[in-house]
Order: sequence, then C-alpha cells, then structure tokens
Amino acid sequence: MPLREVRTFGAVLLFVVLLLPATARAQAVPGACATGSLPSGALSLICVPTVGWNGQLVVYAHGYVAPGLPLGFYQLTTPDGLYLPLLVQSLGYAFATTSYRQNGLAILEGVADVQELVTAFGDMNPPPTRTHIAGVSEGGLVATLLAERSPPDQFRSAFAACGQIGNFRLQINYVGNFRVLFDYFFPGLIPGSPIAIPLEVMADWYTVYVPAITRALAANPGRALELMRVAHAAFDPANPATVINTAISLLWYNVFGTNDAVRKLGGNPFGNRLTWYFGSQNDLRLNLQVRRLTASPVALHAMQPYETSGDLAIPLVTLHTTSDELVPFGHELLYLTKVDLSDRGRFVPLAVNRYGHCNFTAAELLGSFGLAATLP
Repeated sequence: MPLREVRTFGAVLLFVVLLLPATARAQAVPGACATGSLPSGALSLICVPTVGWNGQLVVYAHGYVAPGLPLGFYQLTTPDGLYLPLLVQSLGYAFATTSYRQNGLAILEGVADVQELVTAFGDMNPPPTRTHIAGVSEGGLVATLLAERSPPDQFRSAFAACGQIGNFRLQINYVGNFRVLFDYFFPGLIPGSPIAIPLEVMADWYTVYVPAITRALAANPGRALELMRVAHAAFDPANPATVINTAISLLWYNVFGTNDAVRKLGGNPFGNRLTWYFGSQNDLRLNLQVRRLTASPVALHAMQPYETSGDLAIPLVTLHTTSDELVPFGHELLYLTKVDLSDRGRFVPLAVNRYGHCNFTAAELLGSFGLAATLP
C-alpha cells in the first residue's frame, strides 16, 4: 500500500538537522565547481566539497527559462539570497545541475539530460552512495517524472517544489484560459491571438504591454477581481498588488511560452471549446462572447508523455505554496489521487500557507529536502 502524508511545513523543519551528523556539517568545505557539456549538448555544473563530502549527491533540475535566452545555469539562488551550490555543499553533499539542452518547454529533455548528468558525475568522481533529485517549477515535474520512471537504484529520493505534477494539460489550459479571459475583460490590450503571439508583443512586452496592463488593472479593480475569480487565479486579498502580479505573471507565460510550445508539440495544445466559465457578473454573456479555441489532436497526443502516473519508484516529497499564482496548489491534490490509484510508492506533500510561485525560504527548502533524503 502507498504511504501518503499531508503535512504543513512547520512539522518538518526539524528534519534539517537530520541532513548530516553535526561533525560533518561543521567540517564540510565547498569546492570549486566544474563546468562541462553533456552528450546532448546541455551544459553541466558539478561541485564536490573539498572536505567533508558525505558521499551523497544532490542533482538539481531548474524551472522554466524563456526560449530566447542562452543556455546557462539559472535559478541557483533561493528567494532569500542563498546560492544553492554553496548551500548544498556546506551540508556535505555534492551538487550537480544542467542547463538542459534547450530552453522553453524542456521537460522530457530535462529528464534525459539529468540522467546524462548523473552518468557524467560518476565519470569524474567516485560513485555517490546515494543520489537525490530535486527540482523546482518545471524542474519539479522533471524530478517527479524521474521518481516514477528511473531505475530504483539511480536515485534514492525525490523532492519537487511548486511543480505542475498533477496534470500537464490542465496547466496548459490554466494559462490559456487566463489569456482568453483577460482578453474578454480587458479587450484590445494585447494584439494577436492567444495561441499565436506576434513577435512585436514579445519584443515590446516590458516597455509597452506591462505598463498598459498594469494601468488597466489598477483603473478597474472590480473587473480585475472578476477576472481572478473566473480564472481561479490566486492572489493575496490583503495585498491588492498581487492581483496585478498574478495577471502579469500568467500573461508572461502565454506571451513567451506559447509559440515555443506550439512548435515543439506540433500544434496548439490549448482548447476551451467546451469550457463553461462561471463567477462573472453575467456568465451567459461571458460564455457567448469569450474567444473559443480548439486544441490540435497532434499536440494533445504529444503531451501524453508529459503526464505523471503516480506510480512512484522512490519516495517523493513535494512543497507548494497554497496561493501559487502560476502553478495552482491543486496539482498536489491531483497527484495525491494518482498515487492513491497507483497503490504504490511513498508520497509526502507539504504545504506553505503563502502567496507566490516557489516563494519559499531556504529553511523551508532544506527542511523539505531533508525529509525526502531521510525517508526509508
């Protein structure tokens, strides 16, 4: 029978002290990081403590990076400013990460590149006694797929933070629905189609469109709240600025991720032809007038390998804020259902009652990882 334990984060902070014996934590000295290239063309970053290595390896899978950016090592700093390679090494672990072979939608490629990274680490260093996979956002899905699909002797544990692990197609539709609803409530602000983004919108996003969207939302707070309600988008009621942050963040993913996803999946993956929206002042008018789009059958088929099964080969711990505006907390509940149906594996979802995507402290991340690393 699978073991599932839903906990709030405060119950697991004590697991930070279980990461290493006290003497190892005191003696670990971070070493210099070596960069290289993997067979796929992805970049690698490998760091091993010069003193106090506990023999274990933490492999880190990063989140989404805009398609136009160069390959590199992104998202290596926690929200409170700690550098992950140094932080992990200071606890006695070796650290390794990869750029993936491409930016944008790179989940399946990320899975393959992480596996190549583990091999590359073993070619350069003594084999680790235990290897742990940890990922955030898009990397959280990478980590979860590895927890399901890797040989059980490749990784000892998995940790996934703020990942779209419940249903990948649902995540695609969440972003797409927000865009068509935004266009209904605030028409004419973003030109072009929600499923074919004009290049000039991307080029002028920060200088033209973000200011215009911000002004429109601020000038119409009632309509902005109606948009949040119908889209089921998270915000902090005590902080009105989060309404604007949620809108800008979700629209960013539509603007910068859509063309890339359409190209890689072989067609448009978003469809709302049969969706009934509710929560507006006039739901009938909304559903009659909102733009309707049909997902490509090719894209729908191409998305199937991105879906998790809940069939875990190794223990998985997840961490998610309850008011995540980009990747809804509901992914945790959907994945919990999948684990129940698979009747296999150990899954511990942890919740932090806070607004913001991947908005965690270093202590929260370390505590969650510590729990994953010590699960039997």
